[in-house]
Amino acid sequence: QVQLVESGGGLVQAGGSQRLACAASARPFRSYAMGWFRQAPGKEREFVASISWHGGSTYYSDSVKGRFTISRDNVRSTAYLQMNNLKPEDTAVYLCAAGGRLVAKKPDAYDYWGQGTQVTVSS
Repeated sequence: QVQLVESGGGLVQAGGSQRLACAASARPFRSYAMGWFRQAPGKEREFVASISWHGGSTYYSDSVKGRFTISRDNVRSTAYLQMNNLKPEDTAVYLCAAGGRLVAKKPDAYDYWGQGTQVTVSS
């Protein structure tokens, strides 16, 4: 069983930056692709970004491309989401997920999910 714990959420002003972290209990962590999703109240879960097991491939949704960067540290078993130029519409619960080995944007490609961390962007 893989456990994922997100951290780094909070309140930030529009135009600001925030970095989320996802600590994994997976051994070995490098076996899994990692993804970030978000879910706003009353909306469906939305794909944000994905990174392959070796970190060589990344994939972003159009809504965050150029503003967000996904990365991973396989020594620390942690994935990150650096978010820059945040907008009010980025407000959501952000969840990390692990599964497969290649980048993927569909939730069912992932086997394990964290509980999420709230990100609120004020205008």
